[in-house]
Amino acid sequence: MRRTRIRIDYKLCGDGVGIDPRECGLCLRVCQPAVFLLHQTQGAKEDDPYDPQIWRVTPLWPSLCTRCGECEAVCPAGAIKVSPPVRPDGSVTK
Repeated sequence: MRRTRIRIDYKLCGDGVGIDPRECGLCLRVCQPAVFLLHQTQGAKEDDPYDPQIWRVTPLWPSLCTRCGECEAVCPAGAIKVSPPVRPDGSVTK
């Protein structure tokens, strides 16, 4: 079985721009299966590569996602998009 696709637009949330996920964290709180992980990431090459201000929310366990849509609905930046899995024949899993 294919995993649910969860995409996060890091221009809207994290990467030192947009919303700081450490201050928001709404998706982390509403996700009952705990799909997301908040972690520090490397910055751009011209910046300090370990700038402590650059954090991301990553969908680390998308196979646990129930596609309830709570994370999409609660995200103030609209940065999260959840898509159903696509089968090899191109059909969408319901």
